[in-house]
Amino acid sequence: MSRIILALLILFISSFQLLCAQTRERTGWIASFNSLRFSEKWGMHFDLQVRSADDLDYVRNLLVRPGLTYFLTDKQNITAGYALIGTFARPGDNTTRNLTEHRIWEQYILNHKIRNIAITHRFRLEQRFIERAAEDVFSQRLRYFVRGVIPLKPVSGTFTNGLFTAVQNELFFNLQNKDKVNNAFFDQNRAYLALGYRLNKKFDLEAGYLNQYTNGLSRNIMNHIVQVAAYTRF
Repeated sequence: MSRIILALLILFISSFQLLCAQTRERTGWIASFNSLRFSEKWGMHFDLQVRSADDLDYVRNLLVRPGLTYFLTDKQNITAGYALIGTFARPGDNTTRNLTEHRIWEQYILNHKIRNIAITHRFRLEQRFIERAAEDVFSQRLRYFVRGVIPLKPVSGTFTNGLFTAVQNELFFNLQNKDKVNNAFFDQNRAYLALGYRLNKKFDLEAGYLNQYTNGLSRNIMNHIVQVAAYTRF
């Protein structure tokens, strides 16, 4: 029943976003999400993402996001870090230029279980230094992310191997200088459903559909994304 409820929630959110969108895009994302624990209290976080332009035309974005993690408990941690986001012009297009966004970010993560479903809640605050062709912008943004990993076979104890489904949603809210971003408190929503395989307790592979609705300054965008991702935990 929990699996059905989560799947229906993602379907409802995606359908609502589709009705609100003015522009449609179809892109592909490749991502690697990694965590490394040095000791009982300290570790690091590292994301690497490559994102295409519409219709997989070319590589539009590269995101590199390292961070230092402090473990409050085995189920709670805080992280602070830096992110570099490059936005690339279409090859051969001399009318636009590559742009860069620098971010400082802080987050709190809480992990727990509902029966055999592993749930992650993440609250992230970002200080964004956005390069633009006309005027650079500083803004702050709050993100709330929730993800459930559902094993597709009976599990007694810890889930260490086998097929799973992943269901997640993330909300973005502008807290400062929203008039420079999209003139709204609500920034975007990302709803995601994936099928994955856990090779062992340290490594997951998954592929799925991500529905990104962006509330833009001049237009709203619905991005239909195929995402392939790897997760490591050391």
